[in-house]
Amino acid sequence: QVQLTESRGGLVQAGGSLRLSCAGAGRTFSNNAMGWFRQAPGKEREFVAAISWSGGSTLYADSVKGRFTISRDNAKNTVYLQMNSLKPEDTAVYYCAAQRSPVPTAQSTMYNYWGQGTQVTVSS
Repeated sequence: QVQLTESRGGLVQAGGSLRLSCAGAGRTFSNNAMGWFRQAPGKEREFVAAISWSGGSTLYADSVKGRFTISRDNAKNTVYLQMNSLKPEDTAVYYCAAQRSPVPTAQSTMYNYWGQGTQVTVSS
C-alpha cells in the first residue's frame, strides 16, 4: 500500500520554527516531484512549496517565500518542510503530496498521492 505520512505538527509561538517531514512507503518517490499544501479553517487548500525529483528545483508560494524551505532525502524517501518566522496566518493542516512528474508544480491536480495531513498552529 502506497502511503505518505507526515510527522506530527504542533503548537508554536509566532516567530518560532517547526520542521515537518513526510515519509513515503510502498514505493519510491525518488523520480517524482513532491509538494506541500495547507488548508486553513474555512479556506481552500493552497499550495505551499514543491521540489523536483533531484532537489535541484524548488517552488514557493509568495506567502512563504524566504521563510519556508523544502528539501528532500531520496535515500530515505522523505521530504521536509522547514518553517521559520512562523505567523498566525500559517495555522493550517499541512499535507504532503507526490506528483506524477519529476517537475514541480503548484497545481494540486498534478499530485496523485496525498498524506493525511498534520495540524500546525501558530499562536500570536
